[in-house]
Amino acid sequence: MPIHVNDVIQLLCRLSEVRGMKAAIKHSGRGALMAGLGAFTGGLMAGPVGLAVGGALGGLIAASMASGQFKPVPQIILELPPREQKKLYEDVRAVVRNMDWMDVAQLTALVMGSSSVQEKLLMVVTNYITKELGATIKYGE
Repeated sequence: MPIHVNDVIQLLCRLSEVRGMKAAIKHSGRGALMAGLGAFTGGLMAGPVGLAVGGALGGLIAASMASGQFKPVPQIILELPPREQKKLYEDVRAVVRNMDWMDVAQLTALVMGSSSVQEKLLMVVTNYITKELGATIKYGE
């Protein structure tokens, strides 16, 4: 049975929502920019001592900006460009291709009733988010 990309995306969103998956995308570039900007500004204003103080303050600001920025995985999946959603779709098709189902509702019921299939699909989502987006995943809450 053919399955549409949007159906697969909805299935992954449902599964990741049930598991309470959240992801924090690393913003190391932005953090480095803040620390560098702080050091530069401090150096201009107070010389070598200002350089050290500005760098430290910039680093603290960058750390506070990055903390607690976990987004729900379903939101991340829905915001992916169509090309990236298609990548997820292909990986999911490889997992469910041998299952016997008639429509997306039946496929969803089969997936939600099988912990082993759920784990495989969660691994697809986790691998994509960690490798492609460079994010950290946390479960439940």
